[in-house]
Amino acid sequence: MGVKEKSLGSPETVSKEENLHNLILFNDEVNSFDYVIDSLIAVCGHDFLQAENCALIAHYKGKCVIKNGSLDTLKPMKRELDFRDLTVEIN
Repeated sequence: MGVKEKSLGSPETVSKEENLHNLILFNDEVNSFDYVIDSLIAVCGHDFLQAENCALIAHYKGKCVIKNGSLDTLKPMKRELDFRDLTVEIN
């Protein structure tokens, strides 16, 4: 058996992946689970189960990646979640 080389993909694919960022939700002791779930559904387009899982992960682990994409996609979501008093950041 030979060693398989891992392909990095085409230059276009690599550059697109480098431009991906994560929108991260942090746990807080202020907002209810229902409020966080409703916000993730309304702002991020999550279905109920996905939003519930993200809320639980943030609660127990301290944070959860709730969305990934370009800055152009994530910045309006971050602004809206900030407006809703959720603690989020883009990295």
